Amino acid sequence: MLDEIDPFIGTAATSLPAAQGLAATWWWPKPQVGNTHPGATSPLGMVSACAYSGAYPTGYGRYAKNTEGVPEVMFDQLQASGFTHFQQSGTGAIRKYYNYVRVTPMVQPLDDLGRAWALHDEIAEAGYYAATLDSGIRCEVTVGTKVAVHRFAFPDHRNARVVVDLSCGGLAIDLGRTVPLRAHVESLGSGRAQGTVVVEGVPLSVYLEIDSPGWRQMLWHDRRLIEGGTRLDFDRIRQTTLRPFGLLYMGPTAAGHGVVELQIGFSLRGCEQARENLYRERGKGVSVFDSVRVQTRARWREHLDRVEIEGGSPARRQVFATAMYHSLIKPCFADDESPFWPSDGPFVFDVCTMWDIYKTQLPLLTAIRPDRAVDLLESLIRVCEEEGNFPIGYRMARGADRFFRQASALVHTALADVHALGIGDLDWAWALVHMHDDLRRMYGEDFYEHGVVHPISHTLDLAYAYHCTAGVARALHDVQLADDLDARSRLWSNAFDPATGLLRDSSFYEGGKWNYSFRLLHDMAARIALAGGPDAFVAMLDAFFGYGAPRVTQPGTRPDPAEMAAGYALNRFEGLNNEPDMEAPWSYHYAGRPDRTAEIVHAALTWQFGTGPGGLPGNDDSGGLSSWYVWASLGLFPVAGQSLFLVNAPAFRRATLHVGDREFVVETRGHRETSISSDGLDTVPPPQYVRAARLNGNPLDAAHLRASDVHAGGRLLLELGPEPSEWGRKILPPSLSDPLGKGART
Repeated sequence: MLDEIDPFIGTAATSLPAAQGLAATWWWPKPQVGNTHPGATSPLGMVSACAYSGAYPTGYGRYAKNTEGVPEVMFDQLQASGFTHFQQSGTGAIRKYYNYVRVTPMVQPLDDLGRAWALHDEIAEAGYYAATLDSGIRCEVTVGTKVAVHRFAFPDHRNARVVVDLSCGGLAIDLGRTVPLRAHVESLGSGRAQGTVVVEGVPLSVYLEIDSPGWRQMLWHDRRLIEGGTRLDFDRIRQTTLRPFGLLYMGPTAAGHGVVELQIGFSLRGCEQARENLYRERGKGVSVFDSVRVQTRARWREHLDRVEIEGGSPARRQVFATAMYHSLIKPCFADDESPFWPSDGPFVFDVCTMWDIYKTQLPLLTAIRPDRAVDLLESLIRVCEEEGNFPIGYRMARGADRFFRQASALVHTALADVHALGIGDLDWAWALVHMHDDLRRMYGEDFYEHGVVHPISHTLDLAYAYHCTAGVARALHDVQLADDLDARSRLWSNAFDPATGLLRDSSFYEGGKWNYSFRLLHDMAARIALAGGPDAFVAMLDAFFGYGAPRVTQPGTRPDPAEMAAGYALNRFEGLNNEPDMEAPWSYHYAGRPDRTAEIVHAALTWQFGTGPGGLPGNDDSGGLSSWYVWASLGLFPVAGQSLFLVNAPAFRRATLHVGDREFVVETRGHRETSISSDGLDTVPPPQYVRAARLNGNPLDAAHLRASDVHAGGRLLLELGPEPSEWGRKILPPSLSDPLGKGART
């Protein structure tokens, strides 16, 4: 799988073939661009590195900031003014754009720092990125978990330079720059230097070594060299007083004779720890670059091999491999690096955001790297201790900007799943204290007092979090607390209008009441009854997913308000371009219609993902979208917070999920290979349906599994066919008011 990854998928505006059939009726208002970058990354590592143009939102590429439709072009060509570190992955307006420590190889004078050169001959693979600048310099970069190594091959020149700009940060868009507050830079001689810049309240320290004997080493400020200087100190920097500063290495080069290698260790706990991080990861080989690259490639292979697939066209396999890759870039794990508390242990940032990743990515992490899932939760519990609440988003920045408007109390879902599975050694009594207290914060106070809160979607979030917390409390034998939490979890119904079967009118974060109305609640049986029963509920879903509807036109560049208003008025599925829609296809399972789920998921896998830079339908959102693709391709969908998987027809004839130290195998009988849009389709390939199933040799009549069944390992055999059967119609997934799923369709 490692060699099938294409890190360029999602780096450009969506350019998929025109959808056919059901997928042609979906409408995508949100940005039609993946917003990924092809830079060097390590699986769940702290550091990334990529060519820097200043474009939105990763610093790589050509696009300006956009929130709807096709992105506008910011630059006429792919270009870079250097190579920066710490990039987001697939996000939108995240407001913290990093891109710290710009490294620029130059044959021009220092006055040209900040100029951009066109990029040519780009190459990217897991853990490695390379490109040639117009200046003729071949640039390569690789990263470890806490280090980056750059390698440059210069043309003939008397005074080639490698310039390190420690003042760089953010993007070249309005309000996109990040300005350091304080900084210290020190030249240690013999190609060694170190420094700390305080950005967004975080002390980012670096330790640098350059492998280029005989080169001069100098400090610079405001594009002027400081001859003989060994220290720079800035006690207070403002937007109006910032002048670029950093280090410069300079010496002669000859084309084809040797390369210049710059090694950087990073830490959030000082220069000494940055140096230790570099020495720990750089290995003992002749080339530090090659050593780090080999180690990172091995880490990627180990992570990616946790899921194995058999079958599929080359295009489908490439998209799947890249989806796995994108699913494992974030969050960033920086063990023993917290700048906010003194003790060692897990520290995780770029949880961007729980709203994006809690449904799909975190269950994937819990399955294939349960140790890291536990570390993430331990880190979030510590954040709650230090800051007073569980964050919805958490980045490498100090402050309370934690995206509370997106949603409420989402960490509770991941905690409930991990607790139900018995993974790790978290102090669950202490975790329960924080889960309980967090329910009363922000929108939670209004919900506690009134049983409903606006934006109305937060009513669903909080009721669901009460349900998740009640499960943990009951397992810990706190019956009184569990009963109280359980009673409040039933207040989800206050969010719905019985006259319409939809959510009440309210404001919504990126979406409307139709998008949010088909979430997988903890009492889907009662929710379907509120809509008028299974037939009425299915009719609503059919309208939402566009059954029988004509093709729609997607928004273009700078769509006008009338165009957007007409699109929203469709009340249509946004085709995975919006987070609330990601779980909606599986709502049919609860109404006894898994065949409908099969049709919608098949259409999405066929028409909404492809190869090439334009191969994603929208923002990848830190891997939330890509992990949806992984689960959908495996024929499983995790219901976050309920320790449950829903079953559907997989895209591959056989897949093996390495869950901890066990294997869960999904096998098929009667599987037919189907293409995706990148294979050049002339007609819409029909979906396949699960007609019967067996789990570990025993008949499985329900279209769901307990998460413990998957995590225990075993074999799921699915019999597929071109027509639906009665499978999955008689036993429904469990609901709070129907735990045995007996309220099936007749």
